Amino acid sequence: MVAMSFFVVKNYRMREAFEFVSWAKMLGRHTFWDAYGYTLLLAVCSTVIVSLIAFPAAYALAFKTSATVRRWAIFLLVVPFFTSYLVRIFSWYVVLAESGPVNSVLGFFGLGPFTMLNTMFGTMVGYATLTLPLVVILQTVSLANIDNRFIEAAHNLGCGAFRTIHAVIVPMAKTGLVIAALFCFILSFGDFVSPYYLGGSKPPTLAILIIDTTKSGQQWPRAAVVAVMMMLTLFTVAFSSIWYAYRKRGSR
Repeated sequence: MVAMSFFVVKNYRMREAFEFVSWAKMLGRHTFWDAYGYTLLLAVCSTVIVSLIAFPAAYALAFKTSATVRRWAIFLLVVPFFTSYLVRIFSWYVVLAESGPVNSVLGFFGLGPFTMLNTMFGTMVGYATLTLPLVVILQTVSLANIDNRFIEAAHNLGCGAFRTIHAVIVPMAKTGLVIAALFCFILSFGDFVSPYYLGGSKPPTLAILIIDTTKSGQQWPRAAVVAVMMMLTLFTVAFSSIWYAYRKRGSR
């Protein structure tokens, strides 16, 4: 992929070379940086929203249910992955339509219809469909490994529920929570299906920009530039997150 980014296209044919033409063309365009910023924004928003939604569910499974219920819940969270992600996205396409079930229910209360497709909201729904079950599973496993004696000690010292979560549970489960968020970011950042079918592909994300670039005169080297920039971003975020996740408390 890196080597291909230095190739050139002449007469709609890609030829091996070592030129920076494709890099200069892509990095010098506002279109690329607009797509880069929008993709990064979507991935960060998805990571924050999904992590916040997943935590109460993971907390309940880890501390409020038995081990048997927890195992069954994790199994049910795996079941959605048995179905094609594309099929699940198309099901949301029907549900979120202006004449779909959601707007029909809201209509009984005199609300709507709301436009949910071809919006950032639709993209977020698709990202959550892809990442939420996995994030809940990873958070549940991380929280379930916390020794309950630490939680009981916090209660004995007068800590309330929120204080215990903030001062005891989150710090002890930091590694698992960060890794879960990292997976969410990686999957969201590179996803093509949700922003294309639920987000309307405008403005385009980097994944959509790759498709558009290859359709424009078979410019595979320019598409490779976009792909390499995506990989560099993901490597940077991944290594930074892992460093933070495994950093000892109080270390500099």
